[in-house]
Amino acid sequence: MLSSLFTPIALGEIALANRIVMAPMTRDRAGPGDVPTDLMVEYYAQRASAGLIVTEGVQPSEVGKGYWRTPGIHSEQQIAGWRQVADAVHAKGGRIVMQLMHCGRVVVSANRGFAADVIAPSAVPCPVQVPGPDGVPADCALPRAILAEEIPALVAEYAQAARNAIAAGMDGVELHCASGYLINQFLNPASNRREDDYGGSVENRIRFPIMVLQAMANAIGAGRVGFRISPGNPYNGMDPSDPAATFGPFVQAVDALGLAYLHVVDMGLSEFDTLDLLHASFSGPIVANNNLKGDSAAALLDAGRAEAVSFGRAFIANPDLVERIAAGAPLAKPDYTSLYTGEDRGYTDYPRFAG
Repeated sequence: MLSSLFTPIALGEIALANRIVMAPMTRDRAGPGDVPTDLMVEYYAQRASAGLIVTEGVQPSEVGKGYWRTPGIHSEQQIAGWRQVADAVHAKGGRIVMQLMHCGRVVVSANRGFAADVIAPSAVPCPVQVPGPDGVPADCALPRAILAEEIPALVAEYAQAARNAIAAGMDGVELHCASGYLINQFLNPASNRREDDYGGSVENRIRFPIMVLQAMANAIGAGRVGFRISPGNPYNGMDPSDPAATFGPFVQAVDALGLAYLHVVDMGLSEFDTLDLLHASFSGPIVANNNLKGDSAAALLDAGRAEAVSFGRAFIANPDLVERIAAGAPLAKPDYTSLYTGEDRGYTDYPRFAG
């Protein structure tokens, strides 16, 4: 039975018509000035039947940009562009939150088109190559270590980005704490080799992420702030060993903030059950993600292991994914050659189910 997928739920102050969430996915379609385009408006509006859309990762500042043609939320033009996206989703009865993603050290400088610092917890480069403007993987830049006295201003950037998202009409924001980007770089000892109050012990490594979440909650209300983690994920040079030692205390500390939800990429770890660990540490709603299908997603909800479920790749080729799951219809396959290029091709030209 799939009925549990189609029951309403509230994630904090965000009311969802169903429990199917569209996960954040970078698509590299922003226009000049990293402003959302009309094509992006169409893309998100096509998928508005999701209970909640989480946007692609959006840079909170120029320094947060690492990839080619990713959108920002730090200029008036960007805010205006995102307002068109939010309005189009709301016009179709949907809900949408903006994922804030500061890349930290995961930067190919040529992707920016402007000069800006590359910053990280420590002056340790990302060991993974990232596609440049031509799509060819390139080495990441050597970052400089963020100074302790710069931390408050960096926290303030996130808070202002959250305010900008709300000004653009978003229903809330999600902080990207996963996949080896700046927040994850502070959490993980492979990238955080600091010897001050922001490095070393678990308590120190979680300090900056907690400060950011608290500032965002203060800025727009805790009930409109979520966060995403992926314990044990080695992506972008993270050390995947012993994730419980970091994420148990981190999530427990976040729980005291009363945030809207926790979004987790369950890596299927052998050493412990990720959802069990999180339920023991977090009292709010959990949105689970891990290559789910309709039946496996419903099973998680029915067992009380998650309050909502998110789908990523399935939403690329199936703008009507919610309707397809409800009808038991087959799912279309994405064209992976056009994930990050092609403009409308492989982006807004996937047909809806005709049955």
